[in-house]
Amino acid sequence: MAILIDPARWPAHGTVFSHLVSDESLEELHAFARANGIPPHAFDGDHYDIPVSQYEELVSAGAQPVSGSELVRRLVKSGLRITAAERASKLEKILHQRFDRLFPNTSELDRGPICDALIERWSEDHRHYHDLTHLMSVLKGIDYLERQGEPMGPFPRAVKLAGWFHDAVYRADPILPPGQDEEDSARLAERVLPELGVPGPEILETARLIRLTFTHDPHEDDDGGKVLCDADLEVLSRNSGGYQRYREGIRKDFVKVSDKDFAIGREKFLRRMLARNPIFNTGTGRRRWERPARRNLMSELYPRRGKSRD
Repeated sequence: MAILIDPARWPAHGTVFSHLVSDESLEELHAFARANGIPPHAFDGDHYDIPVSQYEELVSAGAQPVSGSELVRRLVKSGLRITAAERASKLEKILHQRFDRLFPNTSELDRGPICDALIERWSEDHRHYHDLTHLMSVLKGIDYLERQGEPMGPFPRAVKLAGWFHDAVYRADPILPPGQDEEDSARLAERVLPELGVPGPEILETARLIRLTFTHDPHEDDDGGKVLCDADLEVLSRNSGGYQRYREGIRKDFVKVSDKDFAIGREKFLRRMLARNPIFNTGTGRRRWERPARRNLMSELYPRRGKSRD
């Protein structure tokens, strides 16, 4: 575990900047930044931007000087790297292209405003995990499972539409009844999809799948539900850095919940997931994601036991 800093080569605001990262832990990175007076607004997703005037000071404080390529290599390996394609401006363009492909016979005048409205919802300021990056991750997960030959049920497009809408309404408000966000997301899909000419049975299937993401517990013969739920839960199998980003994002999403209540709710979630046998419903999901997901969940639930194995 180390704090890394690359040479100051990136021009902006009349000076040049370095990147300050951790090769394992955002918590470590933020703690180092606080201890050395680096302002929070200097953080940009996976790194702090550091003006050249602070370079030597931070090296003296313990930051390890590395080349730019070495910094990127170790950041990628950690799972903390946010790629260019994951940045909001790139994501919006890619997501628009994906949405368009779902409706090849619908005009841009009809589908464009609906896609814009969905992206606006997924970009709300209070979202930290359930944001555009999560939307893209779920859509890519569905595509991956489909390419692996997993059956998608009678309406394959409905699985992808459910991916688009499954957290379109997201408030993470403890006052709301459990499952209300999923219910309201399903109702949103039921209102919007007729405008795109989606047939009634396909709309019903899309809404059913959205509601299913509250429990992530599809029946054995529910092929579409199995694919959607596995794509939504794939994040549990990420490497340590990616899993940490997910955990931090979830906590920020539930900022209205006290630390005590969040810890209680989180423990219930971890135990519920670990009690599932298996966690993932598709054959591909079980082969690819089951073991790392269980390892992450166990390490979070029993952090001291996880440290003792290191």
